[in-house]
Amino acid sequence: MTDASPYSSGSSFHDPFVLVGGTIHDPKNGLDGIVTDIWVEAGRIVCSPSDTKRFCHIDATGLIVMPGGIDLHSHVAGPKVNTGRRMSPQLGTRRRSHNQPSAIPTIHATGSLYASLGYTTVFDAAIATGAASLAAMELNDLPILDKGFYLLAADNTELLDALEAGQPDVIEGCISSIVRAGSGWGVKVANPGGAAFWKDSRGDHHDLDTPLPGRTLTSRTILERLAVGVQAAALPHPLHIHTSHLGLPGNWRTLFETMQTLDGLPAHLAHVQFHSYTGGDLDPDSFGSGVSKLLDCFHENKNLTLDVGQILFGKTVAMTGDPEAAEHLAHTTGVPWSAHDLWLEGGCGVLPVEYKEKNLIHSWQWAIGLEWFLSVNDPWRVVLSTDHPNGAHFTAYPILMQLLGDEAFRRDAFRRIHPAVQKHSPLASLSREYSIQELCIITRAAPAKIAGLPQKGHLGVGADADITLYRPNHQLAEMFAMPAAVYKSGRLVNENGHCRNLSAGQHLRALHAQ
Repeated sequence: MTDASPYSSGSSFHDPFVLVGGTIHDPKNGLDGIVTDIWVEAGRIVCSPSDTKRFCHIDATGLIVMPGGIDLHSHVAGPKVNTGRRMSPQLGTRRRSHNQPSAIPTIHATGSLYASLGYTTVFDAAIATGAASLAAMELNDLPILDKGFYLLAADNTELLDALEAGQPDVIEGCISSIVRAGSGWGVKVANPGGAAFWKDSRGDHHDLDTPLPGRTLTSRTILERLAVGVQAAALPHPLHIHTSHLGLPGNWRTLFETMQTLDGLPAHLAHVQFHSYTGGDLDPDSFGSGVSKLLDCFHENKNLTLDVGQILFGKTVAMTGDPEAAEHLAHTTGVPWSAHDLWLEGGCGVLPVEYKEKNLIHSWQWAIGLEWFLSVNDPWRVVLSTDHPNGAHFTAYPILMQLLGDEAFRRDAFRRIHPAVQKHSPLASLSREYSIQELCIITRAAPAKIAGLPQKGHLGVGADADITLYRPNHQLAEMFAMPAAVYKSGRLVNENGHCRNLSAGQHLRALHAQ
């Protein structure tokens, strides 16, 4: 068949086809800027066939070809998202004068906006077990993307009873039952045991070894036994941990203790930027970065992975499976807030937030996130995220990619933040730049590996034909903001920022109901 352009107006290619002459970035298969062809049939990548006449030839010459992006930690469904839309209606609609998407887009807009960046898979990181059926219905309406969620199972009385009893087979069975019934992909623990302290009016300033009200169970024991139980249940994704003391000065110590507690167990640490602060009563120094105090422990514990939860400056809405932390932040900043779902044994706190360049704390948060990205020595253990929408909207990912891949751009931004942070942040001495291959790792290959998705995040034979084509551009924010073409399961779904197909993606379930 004749060659065609992957980004010509009105094209509507469906497989079988072959992408010819593209520059391939496929870290899992060791392809780093290699020019080769990608063959697609029946929604999968296939070997070069003996009969090539059936295949439409699509000219990808001069384009960068990557697997579809995977967002391992986002918030796109469930009651918390709808609460956020109601709470901040001024952020809930497109502001046409600035061509800026809503802070919390509709479920239909979410799918098409992710696809317009080259993303093809997303996970919601905090769904209460009692709200799982509602979240599943919402995700069914999320177009294009494959999608799943992690259940806040550790807030359930049944599971807490099993963890307290300490019988491994009972814990494993309880985890499997909750995940199967809730159609989840994994288990999330947010501030282990925190809801019990909060509902008992004790606040959120307990340490990992304080027994939960009315129990002998501690937060440390929850972490240990839950991580073992998730591994025993053979879930594809390890325990997803939002540890205690989110956002509090001095909380680097809690993250350090959490990493030490896991001691070789597989686990994923969520939005570590929000857990890496010095200061407070336990530290003689002021609020600042605790990243250097945490790096050695993280590097030594090879079974740990993390996402950063980078903040970017501007208005957004915070939503967290840790309503105790949301209440503390709301009282500190004086903004309205909401908590919900606690009667369902698990909940979320929601409140509006604005990050400002000249604010001392916000500047530290921005710098701490980038310090994590630039200091971890293995990009396969790091996932790009803003903890959407908590740190920033996911449509800001291209800006974050340029901050990581362009030192001059990052230094220009650094010069605009609070002068005290400019003076004291370790970020000032970090000159590392992520390569295109490394950006591909932290947005595709690593999240696929960490999530337990062997058919995604690469372009090898048998992989899902989730493929993104970018035009090379030294301005990385421009390059990653506007793919030339995006294919989901072999179908062209986006072309030059225009949606071409709203087909439904899969709901990713770890365990199917019997």
